[in-house]
Amino acid sequence: MKLDTAFAPTFLADVPTLAKATEAIGFDALWTAETSHDPYLPLPMVAEHTERITFGTSIAVAFPRSPLVHAQIAWDLATQSDGRFVLGLGTQVKGHNERRFGIKWEAPGPRLREMILCIRAIWDCWQNGTRPRFEGEYYRFTLMTPFFNPGPIAHPKVPIWIAGVNTYMCELAGELCEGFHVHPFHSIRYLRESLLPEIGRGLAKAARQRADITLSTSAFVIAGNNDEEIARAKEAVRLQIAFYASTRTYARVLQAHGWGDTSARLNEKAAKGDWTGMASEITDEMLDVYAVTARWDDVAAKVKSRYDGILDRVALYLPFRPEADGERWRRIVHAFT
Repeated sequence: MKLDTAFAPTFLADVPTLAKATEAIGFDALWTAETSHDPYLPLPMVAEHTERITFGTSIAVAFPRSPLVHAQIAWDLATQSDGRFVLGLGTQVKGHNERRFGIKWEAPGPRLREMILCIRAIWDCWQNGTRPRFEGEYYRFTLMTPFFNPGPIAHPKVPIWIAGVNTYMCELAGELCEGFHVHPFHSIRYLRESLLPEIGRGLAKAARQRADITLSTSAFVIAGNNDEEIARAKEAVRLQIAFYASTRTYARVLQAHGWGDTSARLNEKAAKGDWTGMASEITDEMLDVYAVTARWDDVAAKVKSRYDGILDRVALYLPFRPEADGERWRRIVHAFT
């Protein structure tokens, strides 16, 4: 099992130092997310200041950008990094698409499927000179003149990963994608009883094998050197899980354990901005299901044991701060090797 990490929200000036530290400490991959900063902008600096690690987006929100925009950025990053870049896409949810990004929300699953096919058609045109003739319900790619064509590159098979929680996205990943970013809000039961069978159906549809797709996640961890530190960490994770669980789209992760009513209560409290009340809905029993709790020296062993035979890569849902926690991270990375 590979151990990855992700940037906490950071400004571009900090990226070279963080990228170098990520590789030096020994992580296998570095991911950026579309939160309070653009996920693509740091990546040319990651490519420039590293030599070994995989890197990519986990995730870039798909629909605010066209297929050609995603394709062009990925093409350049694959070239700059000698093929180390992974294009990770996700739909986000309706409210954020319409009210934060200001775009129309429609048929997110089929639309993402079409976007993936369109991106690959663009790459095929650039690499092999095929005629641009992709015409779908949501996207068209029928024009590419020499002036706008970047031409073939040494590493044209850019992996596309997607993220999701529900059945359509899991099956889509199995059918079309090289990887799947499993949402941090998950449980082992949900993975075994829902996600893995749905990934498997997608693989079967395309006559693919489990080895043809990489499954990765960022795991909630409640850690400390003593009981007091663990108790403080527990409250922060409780609030983060409440935030994710308040999204109706993720209700099935609660329903897998008979906690479906909690989803509705969380959604109501989120609408009122009652963050304290939301956290109180997440019981200690739920924390045991959705997070790993351990002393720091035991974190690596517990995470590996939890996901062994289920996922291929894991990151810890913790900020990577090499200047403060570098030695601790080195010990965790070493325990994964």
